[in-house]
Amino acid sequence: MRKLRLMPTDTQIQFMQGRFAGVITSAGLSTLSIGLFFYPGLNLGVDFRGGTVAELQVPRGTRADAIRNALAQLGLGDITVQQFGSPEDVLVGFGARPEAANVEGAITASLHEALPGAQLRRLDIVGAKVSGEMFRNGLLATTLALLAVLAYIWFRFDWQFGIGLVTTLVLDITKTVGFFAVTRFEFDLNAIAALLILIGYSVTDKVVVYDRIRENLKKHQTMPLRPLIDLSINQTLGRTIATSTTVLLSIVPLAIIGGPILRGFACAIIFGIVIGTSSSIFIASPILLFLGEKRLRPRLARISRRLPAPGPAPG
Repeated sequence: MRKLRLMPTDTQIQFMQGRFAGVITSAGLSTLSIGLFFYPGLNLGVDFRGGTVAELQVPRGTRADAIRNALAQLGLGDITVQQFGSPEDVLVGFGARPEAANVEGAITASLHEALPGAQLRRLDIVGAKVSGEMFRNGLLATTLALLAVLAYIWFRFDWQFGIGLVTTLVLDITKTVGFFAVTRFEFDLNAIAALLILIGYSVTDKVVVYDRIRENLKKHQTMPLRPLIDLSINQTLGRTIATSTTVLLSIVPLAIIGGPILRGFACAIIFGIVIGTSSSIFIASPILLFLGEKRLRPRLARISRRLPAPGPAPG
C-alpha cells in the first residue's frame, strides 16, 4: 500500500534566493500592523474594555434583532448578541456597565415582556479596573512566553538561533494583531489564548528546521551555509506541510460552525499557522543566514583561507 505524501521527499527548492523579499515583506506587514494597532485600534471585547455580559435562554428561533429591541430601553450602550451551544443559548454583551442597583431585575422584566419564555441565567459585570488588569496580564503572559522561548533556544542552540527565532515570533505576533485590527474580530481572552497557541506552534516548527540545520552543520562541515540551509528546509518540508495541514483540518470546521464566539479564535489560529509556517522558511532561516554566515562556519572559513587561489582557466 502506497503512502499518501503531501510533498515529494526529494525537493531541491532554493528558498534562500527569496530571503530578501521574505524579510522585507514581513517587516513591512508588521510595521503596518503596528500602525493598525494604534489606528483604528483593536475591537476590544468586554474582557478588556469593561461592560456587562448576560447569558440568556430564549425560545428556539428567536432572532437577534428581537433580543436587541427587548433590551435597548435599558440604556446599556451597544448590544451584541452571540449564539453559543444550543440554538436557545445566547450571550448578550452591553457596551456599558449598569448604574441601576437592580439591573438584573430590569433585564428579566424586559425579557418577560418582549420575549415570553426567555430567562436570564447569568449576569457578569466587568469594571474598568478589572478589564485593565486583564489586558495587562494578557500582554504580560505573551511577553513571558517570548522570554521563556528565548531562554530555551539560547540554552539549546547558539545565540544566532535564539535571535532569529524570537525576532520571527515578534513579527508573527504583530501580524496576527494586525489581523484582528483588520477583521474587527473581538480581541478578548480568547485572542490572547490564540496568540499563546501560535507561539507554541511557531516555536515547534522553527525548532524542527533549526535542529536539522544544526545536524547538517556537523554532517556537512565544508558546505557553505546558504545551500546547507536550503538543504535543511527541503529535508523538513514534508513534515512541516503535513503538520500544518493536520492542524488546519482540525481548526477550519471550528471556524465554519463554531459560531461567533469561536470564529475569531479559530480564524486567528488559521492565519497564524499560515504565517508561522511561511516564516520558518522565509524569515527565521534568512535571519540565521545573515547572522551566522561567518560565525556558524568558522571551520569552513579557516579551510577556505588555506585553499590556494584558483589559477587561470586552461586554454
